[in-house]
Amino acid sequence: MTITLNINGQPRRLVAAPDTPLLWALREELKLTGTKFGCGVGLCGACTVHVDGQAVRSCLMPAQGVAGRKVVTIEGLSPDRSHALQRAWIAHQVPQCGYCQSGMLMAAAALLRETPQPTDAEIDAAITNLCRCGTYPRVRAAIQAAARDAA
Repeated sequence: MTITLNINGQPRRLVAAPDTPLLWALREELKLTGTKFGCGVGLCGACTVHVDGQAVRSCLMPAQGVAGRKVVTIEGLSPDRSHALQRAWIAHQVPQCGYCQSGMLMAAAALLRETPQPTDAEIDAAITNLCRCGTYPRVRAAIQAAARDAA
């Protein structure tokens, strides 16, 4: 089946089975490899992207389910690392192994869009992505810094 998607502001077409997860359509068909495969069951959040502005786990979302909707991947967050969260991530040295970072950034961007000045408790409730390196205190600090910069 041919599916037309709006990926990072660009119309894209792909041929995929109706039940192909969005994650695999992005990575394998469209070669947008910033979105990572972690667990495949929606628990870890490494595959988080935005669909119509909402953070979703792309391993659970069928590609056909986003036909005609706006999808933003980490590649579309900012092409030059100028997004406030990307700058804060670097300044606070959040990444260690880095595997969870694209999903974590996408979840944080959705949080800040909905809650521009989140408390630590709101961050903890919204950011359910798993980080094997345990950089949660740095993630929280970077989100707070990005929120301050945007204010």
